[in-house]
Formats: sequence, structure tokens, C-alpha cells
Amino acid sequence: MLPVQKHSKSRKRKRRSHHALKPIHYVRCPQCGNAKLPHCACDNCGYVNPKIALQMDTGQA
Repeated sequence: MLPVQKHSKSRKRKRRSHHALKPIHYVRCPQCGNAKLPHCACDNCGYVNPKIALQMDTGQA
């Protein structure tokens, strides 16, 4: 089945305006300086905030 009327380019692009990819926001870890997601533990050193630090297993089996 075909559409009754053609949708204009501007109407099509307005509909698709929210389909764009959004950039991932990174912050620097204050402990080691690596990039990490905000409000998450650092993958490199396990730092979360001054009161909490996760123990990271450095040896790999």
C-alpha cells in the first residue's frame, strides 16, 4: 500500500530529529586521572568518593 500523500523532507527530518546519537559524558577520576562515568567507580583504581574506595584485583588468573 502506498501513502496517500508524500511527506515533505522537513516533516520527515523533524520526526527523526531525536534519533541522533548523544555523546557519552566522561569525567576525570580525581585519584588516578583516567576517564570514568560520573557517579560510578573508576575502572582503573576503584575510586568512588573520599569515603568509599573499592578494592580492585590487580592479579589476573
